[in-house]
Amino acid sequence: MLTAIDFHRLREAMVEDQIEARGVRAANVLEAMRSVPREAFVPEPLQEFCYEDSALAIDAGETLPQPYPVALMAEALAIDRHAKVLEIGTGSGYATAVLSRLARIVYTVESNGPAVAKAAATLARLGCTHVHVLHVAADQEIPDHGPYEAILVNTVASRVPEALKQQLAIGGRLVMSLGLDPAVRELVRVTRLSEHDYASEDLADVRVAPLDTEARPRLAGTSPDAALAKAMAAGCEPFENIDSADLGPLLERIGDARVVLMGEASHGTSEFYRMRERISRELILRKGFKFIAIEGDWPDAARIDHYVRLAHPRPPRWTAFARFPTWMWRNQEVRAFVDWLRQHNAQAEAADRVAFHGLDLYSLYNSIHSVVGYLDEVDPPTAAIARHRYGCLTPWQSDPSSYGHAALNSRYRSCEEEVVSMLGDLLDKHLHYTGQDGERFLDAVQNARLVANAERYYRTMYYGSRSSWNLRDSHMFETLKHLLDFHGPDSKAIVWAHNSHIGDCRATEMSRRGEHNIGQLCRTEFGRAACLIGFGTHTGTVAAASDWDAPMQVKKVRPSLAGSYERLCHETAVGNFILPLRGPASAAYVADLAAPRLERAIGVIYRPETELQSHYFQAVLPRQFDEYIWFDESRAVTPLRTETIEGMPETYPFGV
Repeated sequence: MLTAIDFHRLREAMVEDQIEARGVRAANVLEAMRSVPREAFVPEPLQEFCYEDSALAIDAGETLPQPYPVALMAEALAIDRHAKVLEIGTGSGYATAVLSRLARIVYTVESNGPAVAKAAATLARLGCTHVHVLHVAADQEIPDHGPYEAILVNTVASRVPEALKQQLAIGGRLVMSLGLDPAVRELVRVTRLSEHDYASEDLADVRVAPLDTEARPRLAGTSPDAALAKAMAAGCEPFENIDSADLGPLLERIGDARVVLMGEASHGTSEFYRMRERISRELILRKGFKFIAIEGDWPDAARIDHYVRLAHPRPPRWTAFARFPTWMWRNQEVRAFVDWLRQHNAQAEAADRVAFHGLDLYSLYNSIHSVVGYLDEVDPPTAAIARHRYGCLTPWQSDPSSYGHAALNSRYRSCEEEVVSMLGDLLDKHLHYTGQDGERFLDAVQNARLVANAERYYRTMYYGSRSSWNLRDSHMFETLKHLLDFHGPDSKAIVWAHNSHIGDCRATEMSRRGEHNIGQLCRTEFGRAACLIGFGTHTGTVAAASDWDAPMQVKKVRPSLAGSYERLCHETAVGNFILPLRGPASAAYVADLAAPRLERAIGVIYRPETELQSHYFQAVLPRQFDEYIWFDESRAVTPLRTETIEGMPETYPFGV
């Protein structure tokens, strides 16, 4: 006996989880979304799927739109109950019904004749008597029943049509999506200020959920991805747990690679850290890798490096990785690897010990302190020059990001000349300094290089995320190359960073925004001598914050979205596996994996309520990575306390 579907409960959950949780707050819009029955717009066999967080294919050329974009656009229109509204693109009529709950009268235009008749009939059954459904062929002008207080355009275009702007009332608003990318569109609002003046606003980048074409096949108990998931299950290398995983085939495929870049799909998942560390141990023991380079700040990583290479300890009150996000490197998982690395190095000659370095550039003021401290010892006159030059940045030491904002103002001068000059002076004296202590000179030069790039980073971040992202990843890549040069022509490096940094971004939507990353730069520089390994998970828990500088929380990771690579991996029904994406072993599935899909990226911030918009992007997995490591269910890292760790020597790098 079939159980009746509680559509009212599903509708309430849709509004709470998919709409209100993503930031839509207008009470009238929330009420409208609660009152319109989505099940009325689809055939009965598809009704059980109509409240999922995606668009739903109904018939050829007809869809039930995803709920969230409808609510977002309706809120952006700020519709008054006395308003006259025009809708372009009736479709199934669902968005029309929502508009009818908000406005006095709605005109809706559709070029598909059968869709017009079907939508009109559905709207009539729902009592939408103040809605006028107009059939207008694509080559005909839209009837002018304006002026309108609000115009909603459901079709996608590269620009706002002038004819529609002219039908707005003074003070009226038009909302539509611009852009031809099927996955990401820019939501814009145009407000008519006067007869000839308009104001345009970019409201948001709207990620469009993949069209759910699986509902019909699911009725028969199958999925279009079932065959692909089965092929992946047959071709992957399953493992029960991290400690027992057979890494022999993976190491064989890595071969003679000089750089192995290992990612993570979040900055707070234990399995990603522990598997990455297990592979790193094998690369060190069996293939002679010389150093680890992490997505972390140079001075903080230097503290770890001194500890693991048994160098002379720095003052015990110095704290490594003490700034937000402390849990990213200051956790039990990293501590276990650091202890192992120190034990390994204790058995080796000083020249053969494996180093631990940082690639990132956020440590602006710690790096300044390190450069000046070094020069105080080896070249006091130059130290005085450094203090003077770096003094330009002193007013912003408590909040470096505010320097970039100030540098945009013509009243403030850029510090670029001073910090670049300081780096030049150090490099000019490299023969003199390296003769005294090559390791310390490397540290000083890298800190000076970091200050110069960080100054540019904080200055350019106000021009746009693209330039600051590119500067940061270029800095990490250049740092990696300097380290390879320093450690010798035969040196080999392991890089730990987020998937979004180490996967070749030419295989993602990042490249369409003009961004590059360290994975792409390594692939270009080293070719197949760079091995790129990505990680993923379906659900579990993660250590993350809700906002920058907010407290860390252990958050539940939402199950992966339909149509994503993560959902495809979940459908293999294999708990943990390594998936080769290069060579003959992957031939049975890699071609089918090459169609673009959504991929999830969780950083130090995780907002499950806006996950589609804030944590998914389009990618082509087999072009992005050489290997992919999967954990179907994962758990959060265990952060360390900031106090001194009981029982550890005072030189331990995480001690206060």
